[in-house]
Amino acid sequence: MDDLDRQILTLLVQDGRRTYDDIAGRVALSPPSVKRRVDRLLADGALHGFTAILDHGALGWSTEAMVELFFAPGTQLSEVARKLRDHPEVVEAWSVTGEADAIARVRTRSNADLEGLIRELQRDGSVVRTRSQIVLSALVTRPSSA
Repeated sequence: MDDLDRQILTLLVQDGRRTYDDIAGRVALSPPSVKRRVDRLLADGALHGFTAILDHGALGWSTEAMVELFFAPGTQLSEVARKLRDHPEVVEAWSVTGEADAIARVRTRSNADLEGLIRELQRDGSVVRTRSQIVLSALVTRPSSA
């Protein structure tokens, strides 16, 4: 990856709908050269795709929380990962160091739905305890940088 690739990525992070013509004019390359570079960045895994940024509150998903998960002894991480993938409310989840075994970022329509999700995650006994923090407001939100 060179400086031109980083410039292209920065422009795409700012606006994923930019055309190859627009990017080409900003980085002094031809549109076909930009397309080849973007295709290579996708193939190499440096770029995973293009997405829209949604206002989840406006779409009715007003409760966002970070949920710490504490596993039962002997629970396999893959078992909990499968369970988390089965719930579309789970936006992201990570295995972590520290007191908790994992942390999940979840988005639900209400606090009652959050409670239901937590109960569902604990139902089979692999998650024995949770600790949740409901997000009040975003202090910093920034796109990834190249």
